[in-house]
Amino acid sequence: MSGVALKIGLTGGLGSGKSTVAARFASHGIEIVDTDAIARKLAASGGVAVPALRAAFGESVIAADGGLDRPRMRALAFADPVARARLESILHPLIETEGLRRCSAARSPYVVIDVPLLAETGRWRGYCDRICVVDCPRALQIARAATRDGHSQDETEAILAAQASRETRLSIADDIIDNSNTLDALQARVDALHTLYLALAAATPSASRAKSPNSRPE
Repeated sequence: MSGVALKIGLTGGLGSGKSTVAARFASHGIEIVDTDAIARKLAASGGVAVPALRAAFGESVIAADGGLDRPRMRALAFADPVARARLESILHPLIETEGLRRCSAARSPYVVIDVPLLAETGRWRGYCDRICVVDCPRALQIARAATRDGHSQDETEAILAAQASRETRLSIADDIIDNSNTLDALQARVDALHTLYLALAAATPSASRAKSPNSRPE
């Protein structure tokens, strides 16, 4: 795969602030490959995944505009592991193909691949030179989800239970961003990692895994 040599996998649980972190990297001119955005495009009206989704799940999951009815599909996949596996078998290969195409086309010094389920599926780990995890305490995740998405505590707890544990996510991290403090502190941490990644990118002529001592907050 051509394109930039250094690829950073970015992940974090519900309410961790991963999107804010991605936006900060983008403010430095770094290209973000957003796998959620790719999934939405694939399943939108006219998207290449829609025929397979219709064949697998029927018209009941297709919205009036011809795209995937995301709330209905989300509820089905959350309640039925078989349906979730079928959905993933359709979307994940397509997301991977488009995501890798965007990585190859990227022209920033390094690229950030935003993968919400990086710890859960492991699908993208082989493509990432480093993994950056956005972390905060569970209680803060619940509070943020309630404010941002209007979820009840029970709803949020159910979503968190379906995701990788905090410990599992941290165990795959090369770099950790603690998002339990102020926005200024978060941005300063991202800026410090940006400086590190620029240095690693300059020293990484190929796609070999870029390693420096793990960058973890004290």
